[in-house]
Amino acid sequence: MSAKRIVESTLDPAAAIYAETVLAGDGWSGEVKAGQFFRIVDLHGNQAADTLFYNARDISDRYSAQRTIREQQALYLTTGARLFTESGSVLMTIVADTCGRHDTLGGACAMESNMVRYAIEKRFMHACRNTFLKLARRHGMEKRDIASNINFFMNVPVTPTGGLTFEDGVSDAGKYVEMRAERDTLVLISNCPQLNNPCNAYNPTPIQVLIWDAA
Repeated sequence: MSAKRIVESTLDPAAAIYAETVLAGDGWSGEVKAGQFFRIVDLHGNQAADTLFYNARDISDRYSAQRTIREQQALYLTTGARLFTESGSVLMTIVADTCGRHDTLGGACAMESNMVRYAIEKRFMHACRNTFLKLARRHGMEKRDIASNINFFMNVPVTPTGGLTFEDGVSDAGKYVEMRAERDTLVLISNCPQLNNPCNAYNPTPIQVLIWDAA
């Protein structure tokens, strides 16, 4: 698995060059330049921030859950973890983390998965894949460009038989994860609107995005 590595950042939020609050169920996208620092804050706790990463200079080279897990021999992400692309490039490195455990396996909720997991009438509920598709189109991408994502702050334990369960979050109000961009990286975030499982405590809440210039 992966041991938690709780490390606090030395960066001052007041010195950030960019700060934005992303409301529950909304999305955010932007480019983080090589050397910049990028932080996602769980403002109220127990929220899930589904996140996609792409090489901003070549969007076909995107975050790979399989390579990231294999290279680090760990299912969960924490301080020190590197986010690998399908080609083996490193997009970002987690340099600070006050939550200590982030999911790589649970994927993003979709209308189809909501129907399968919960009930047919859940089909029309908003889902992260809807948000991702809307954001992707802003950057010239389509549905086929939505690959594996990271679920920051989300708790998805693996059972002894290899199954996945969605459990209460392990984050709390004000917890954050901070990354250093190793190359220009396009980031897409869906602040999960999920109302059907404990990942958001059945009550989605806002997150905050912060960016600092390179030291």
